[in-house]
Amino acid sequence: MTVFPSLRALSRPLLALFVALLAVPMADLGRTPVNAALLTSTTQASPVGRWKASGDKNRNTKAIVFIREENGKLNGTIEALFDPPVPHPTCYVCSGANKDQPLVGLEVLWGFHADGGEWAGGQVLDPETGGVYRALLVVEDGGRKLRLRGYIGIPLLGRTVHWVRAE
Repeated sequence: MTVFPSLRALSRPLLALFVALLAVPMADLGRTPVNAALLTSTTQASPVGRWKASGDKNRNTKAIVFIREENGKLNGTIEALFDPPVPHPTCYVCSGANKDQPLVGLEVLWGFHADGGEWAGGQVLDPETGGVYRALLVVEDGGRKLRLRGYIGIPLLGRTVHWVRAE
């Protein structure tokens, strides 16, 4: 009597899993499934406005980011900072045109377009690391919360932060 299943017994479930994964578009991997009621509420809420941005390590508000829509695309800039480490901080870890630019007024979100119940196709700049990542935005909780997922390659390989709308 063997304790381990035979290769033949394992091949069917593995083949079924492989076929199921082929049916899922790569863009959908890593996305959180939503029910129809939630999707309806998120499509009606817009991410345009002011958001309390917090880091993923703690829930403290680090900045106010103002998101605006221009020509069907969303862009966001840092409007205010809370408890900066130095007066008038700059993005010293950034590269290119953002190198040493003041953090207040720095564009940290750009290029997002509406895609069903979310905003996709954009990029996010992390001013703490200088890294630029592909990103998705989803408005949740009736427009009171914003889920920002930054990633490399596919959404499965990334991290998510939640921002709260500034009143």
